Amino acid sequence: MPSFTADLHCPIHDSFRVQQLAGMFDVPLATRAEQHFRVDVPDDFAKKDWRIGLIVGPSGSGKTTIARAMFGARLYRPPTWPSDKAVIDGLGQRPIKQITGLFTSVGFSSPPSWVKPYQVLSGGERFRCDLARALAIVNDSGGAIAFDEFTSVVDRTVARATSAAIAKAMHGGQINGRFVAATCHYDVAEWLQPDWVIDMATAIFQWRCLQRPPIELAIVRCRRRAWSLFARHHYLSGALSAVARCFLALWNDLPVAFCASVSLFGRKNRRRISRIVVLPDYQGLGIGMKFTETVAELHVAEGFRVNITASHPAVVGHCRRSPHWKAIGMKKTGSTTIGTYRGSGGRAVVSFEFRQSRVGT
Repeated sequence: MPSFTADLHCPIHDSFRVQQLAGMFDVPLATRAEQHFRVDVPDDFAKKDWRIGLIVGPSGSGKTTIARAMFGARLYRPPTWPSDKAVIDGLGQRPIKQITGLFTSVGFSSPPSWVKPYQVLSGGERFRCDLARALAIVNDSGGAIAFDEFTSVVDRTVARATSAAIAKAMHGGQINGRFVAATCHYDVAEWLQPDWVIDMATAIFQWRCLQRPPIELAIVRCRRRAWSLFARHHYLSGALSAVARCFLALWNDLPVAFCASVSLFGRKNRRRISRIVVLPDYQGLGIGMKFTETVAELHVAEGFRVNITASHPAVVGHCRRSPHWKAIGMKKTGSTTIGTYRGSGGRAVVSFEFRQSRVGT
């Protein structure tokens, strides 16, 4: 059985206080402090087809040391982001669709934030930017990368959402390669859905197949004033039609997403999804389009046909892949404004019609 080992040592500098502490707590002193770490892995570890690994354990248990022993130079070290460029310009010369796809794959799906420099973003957004850079390296090489201190700088909601987004991207094949998270937080395991886990508390390797916990949303009608919580996170205008029907998605009684629909201009018994926003902390969990499809089901039950016209790559990508939506048109330059209807002039958009089905809630 192959093993990965590492020895750490550092000098002990003698002083009066060091001697005092040794006497107070009966600490044996030597010329240097030493630690030895060893993890045994299965014989088929290198050959087996895995996508996500997790190295977890308490602080000081050797997570970083073992990650370095296993992956060497592939242990990711975040570079400095330029202060005079938007983060969308911080992932090299890749095509714009690939860059937005990388951001979306880590649950960072907010175009208003994509145009800002890294330094002004929130801690959660910066964390996701660093993850996008790491996954870009993986995607280019098709190899593996280990990400140290995974989710250590974000709250646990962001940690779960980001873990779920990475699991979806890696297991779904959007990212070509292998991703390994090293963290002291055990709570990400079932959201990250790793193929294997090393618990440094026991130095034991296990092949794993964890199932993500279910997300149960409550969908409720709401007043237009609820939009104020979501408006600044929408990638288009913060305006909302005065005749919009508004819905909230609640998770554990907290609002996490907003959806609105309006009558489709010039069409009888047709409605259009005009706004769909998921709060940044909850992006990447798959809430947005599931919520949208539930609202569409409610409208269908009332006798309406439902459309959505979008330019956001995540929405367009979902609708193209989903059996619940049928592409009915594409406009490379958008549509014009008519009366109070605000068009999509200047933006390439794709229109889809909802196909009736049982999508659940």
